[in-house]
Amino acid sequence: MLTPAIRKEIARLERADIMVGIPSFKNAATIGYVVRAAQAGLVQYFPDLRPVVVNSDAGSPDGTGRVVVETEPPDYVERILLVRPTNKLARVSLTYPEVDGSGGKGAALWTIFEIAAALEVQALVVVDSDLRSILPEWIELLAGPILKGGYDYVAPLYSRHKHDGTITNTVTYPLTRALYGLRIRQPIGGDFGVSGDLVRHYLEAPDWTPDVSKFGIDIWMTTTAVAGGFAVCQTRLGAKVHDPKDPGADLGPMFRQVVGTILRVAVANADRWRDVRGSHDVPAYGFERHADPPPLEINVLRLLSEFQAGSLTMASTWREMLAPATAAEVLALAEEAGTVATTVREHLGMGRPGTEAPSTAAMAEAAAAFMFPDDLWARIVYDLIISARAAPEAVDARVAALVPVYFGRVASLVIENRELSTDRAEAHVERQAREFERLKPYLLGRWDEAGPATGGPSTAEPA
Repeated sequence: MLTPAIRKEIARLERADIMVGIPSFKNAATIGYVVRAAQAGLVQYFPDLRPVVVNSDAGSPDGTGRVVVETEPPDYVERILLVRPTNKLARVSLTYPEVDGSGGKGAALWTIFEIAAALEVQALVVVDSDLRSILPEWIELLAGPILKGGYDYVAPLYSRHKHDGTITNTVTYPLTRALYGLRIRQPIGGDFGVSGDLVRHYLEAPDWTPDVSKFGIDIWMTTTAVAGGFAVCQTRLGAKVHDPKDPGADLGPMFRQVVGTILRVAVANADRWRDVRGSHDVPAYGFERHADPPPLEINVLRLLSEFQAGSLTMASTWREMLAPATAAEVLALAEEAGTVATTVREHLGMGRPGTEAPSTAAMAEAAAAFMFPDDLWARIVYDLIISARAAPEAVDARVAALVPVYFGRVASLVIENRELSTDRAEAHVERQAREFERLKPYLLGRWDEAGPATGGPSTAEPA
């Protein structure tokens, strides 16, 4: 529900044709650059439209909202670009309310959706607040397919480092592709374009959950658009440079929220994917860009150790949520991960006083004997869909139990790609995606064997 302060802002703005939304929390160091790029893109590429930039903030104590309001005014941007727009560009920074008691990125976007719908915008562009690579052209690349091509959902197509985007590479890309038949390479990219029609569809959707109010929002948006039959395309944005994240240290909560959401959405939309076979490319907008994304260090030893440690405390849960043969393979692989982790420590002398932390490449080379098979990972993810259907109340606990297995899968990919360029490593992502497609009959067979579901996904509606 919109607060009185937000309603006052809507009344002040009255209408808008195009909107850039920026969700944020403690991003004072980076959001100024994002706002400047958004302002410049709106002025340069859409001078005849009524524009607005909306920052939906979580109450940042570092002055994020103040930075947005005080960032160089639109008239300064106009002088630089030598463009005189028809309409004055408005900027708004506000604190978003929680949705059904849950706050996070999704709740920030819910407020952005409501404002966009109230202003009757034709196109909404959403960009992350920690971007260091955004250019004014991004606004045109994300809004252009909607305003010029009639698309409803524009997903980003990035150049990313081979170790970046591990949740995308291991779960959301191959699963979205195999289920719905669309090769949307970055279904949780964070930067996207949405038509006014799709914004209204989102606001009417009944399956908003607490995870969707957090990091589950991106995959929910993508799959809801696909399942709703909306026109989807991708746009080439080049390299994405943002705050880096080590999977073993930073991505546990994100993994739980994203995967929990995609499992629930898959169960709810089974009639949309049961008859889909194979996959096809999604139209891509913009020129192909060759960019070298920044390097990313990953602690391979931590990933292997967490996988092995998880088997000691979660073996019973793994057996509950996985098919018997799959669970047995996972437990055997976790034991192997522990053995390899010991080898890595001894080989690199880790833990000795004065020893510096080894590089990702060094750890990967020392752990070269470890390999997590593609087909095993695909069966694990498919088993989780069956588990989510049979026991919807246990989804959160079982996805949390999957995190150590995900660490093992990521470790294997880092090891396998240790000597490859980012471009060559992409072939391994594609190979895994094809394995998901090849094994889709496994999912369908288990789905049919399970019979009627014992429950359904949450249908809690936001206030």
